[in-house]
Amino acid sequence: MTTPVLFVSHGSPTFAIESGSSGPALTAWAQAYAPAQSLKGVVLMSPHWMSTGLAVMTQPAPPTWHDFGGFPPALYALQYPAPGSPELAQELLDLLAAAGLPAQPDAQRPFDHGAWVPMMHLYPQANVPLVQISLPANATPAQLYAIGEALSPLREQGVLLVGSGSMTHNLSDIRREGGTAAPHVLAFSAWIEAQMKAGDLQAMLDYRVRAPESARVHPTDEHFVTIYFALGAAHWGQTSQVPVNYITREVMLGTLSMDAFSL
Repeated sequence: MTTPVLFVSHGSPTFAIESGSSGPALTAWAQAYAPAQSLKGVVLMSPHWMSTGLAVMTQPAPPTWHDFGGFPPALYALQYPAPGSPELAQELLDLLAAAGLPAQPDAQRPFDHGAWVPMMHLYPQANVPLVQISLPANATPAQLYAIGEALSPLREQGVLLVGSGSMTHNLSDIRREGGTAAPHVLAFSAWIEAQMKAGDLQAMLDYRVRAPESARVHPTDEHFVTIYFALGAAHWGQTSQVPVNYITREVMLGTLSMDAFSL
């Protein structure tokens, strides 16, 4: 059985303790479509590990890194003690090298919150090996697609490939009081959903120009471009249509779209 591919919005670090409807939706999805007992591991790309070149986490027991400040004390008490997997990491390194995308091993890298926050909802028992792959700084959407594509054979081995980011991510726009979703946020996420369902890879690669409100919802694009890692891993937008299954469309704090979908 081929493992699905996942794009998940991890939102604010507080998503770990304020799960809204998205947290339970991710838990239910994992139980139904990628249960822990069926997986060899999870490979995840997060915007909170950016590097000058491509890197792969290789240590067997990565610590939980609280890589943020100014949040409630309860957040800093959380731990996500999932094991790493040096063996799976070596498979990544070999596949990337074979694709002409050499990566460096990183034996010191901890789990950043772009990884452990969504994983707390997907696999709350922390019983699935987790390996992070870095987001190369200045990589184009097409280059990130190619990285995902290079790792797609792992899906046949029971590995869940995950792009963790945020469908919208403008921290200066956040409404601390919450309220209804901002129209510009809904416009952007609706455009993305339409392209995803149409299988229009070229439009997605050109989202900066074509998507409404792209500059407002993503002043910088690191929280969005992890989506291309997921698209490449699923061979989305190529000859055959890849079904897109939305898991949640919740908007938190008025402007943080928590869209998540599997492919």
